Amino acid sequence: MFHGAIVATVTPFRNGKLDKSALRKLVTFQIDNGTDGIVPCGTTGESATLSFDEHERVIDTVLEAADGRVPVIAGTGSNNTKEAIVLTRYAKRAGASAALVITPYYNKPTQEGLVRHFSAVAESTDIPIILYNVPGRTGVNMAASTVARLAEVPTIVGVKEASGNLTQVCDIIRMTSKKFCVLSGDDALFFPMMALGAKGVISVTSNVAPRLMADLYDTYVIGEISRARDIHYQLWPLFNALFIETNPIPAKTALAMMRRIHEEFRLPLTPMAEANRKALAKVLSDMKLA
Repeated sequence: MFHGAIVATVTPFRNGKLDKSALRKLVTFQIDNGTDGIVPCGTTGESATLSFDEHERVIDTVLEAADGRVPVIAGTGSNNTKEAIVLTRYAKRAGASAALVITPYYNKPTQEGLVRHFSAVAESTDIPIILYNVPGRTGVNMAASTVARLAEVPTIVGVKEASGNLTQVCDIIRMTSKKFCVLSGDDALFFPMMALGAKGVISVTSNVAPRLMADLYDTYVIGEISRARDIHYQLWPLFNALFIETNPIPAKTALAMMRRIHEEFRLPLTPMAEANRKALAKVLSDMKLA
């Protein structure tokens, strides 16, 4: 159902408020450069700092700018099941193609708790749901067996898998149907995970280098594996530079260096340390991105 290089877009701010003009331009930049889908209000979009009203306005702005040209998968997760249901229902009403729902953070639910959480969200509306497993952010790993249980729910159509554990990726793909969509949640594992059977990536790097990420996917699926591998290694310095500090600090800094957004974060995120800023600038310059 969903495939390719999908961007987890940043949320641009200016003077403390959502910069809708910059966000619309980012969506256009992505689509013009081959991106296969847009994810607003994910981790990269600083969703944890958005009010409910801002969350809705970000989704609406992205949907308006995308204008049906690519799928919009709205981030609607929360560590409060009731809040996740409210946000997911809004995504459905707004016209999003799907909802991306993260494992509840901080609570550290059991595997049974994860099943009940996602099942409750799925039962609240009929929008397709993509699970999001990122234990490095949430403090809980969703086991492959849990993903397999949830894959039996008709509206749960895929998982963004960011555990970094390729054994777990293999188990998920082995234990779910071919229709179930496994997407990499780690840019550096995009190429290896496609070799295992993943259908694409929800990417931070696509914010900065959408054409290269789209080309990596496109060359792989037409069988030009060697070329796809070359692109993977071409992108390798950028993969590392964009995670030299907490995401999305480097990605937003890079976009500011590219003059696409105003460099602004919400606390507790802060501007990059000077040494890291210089390292990022060098990678962008070497790759002729800024």
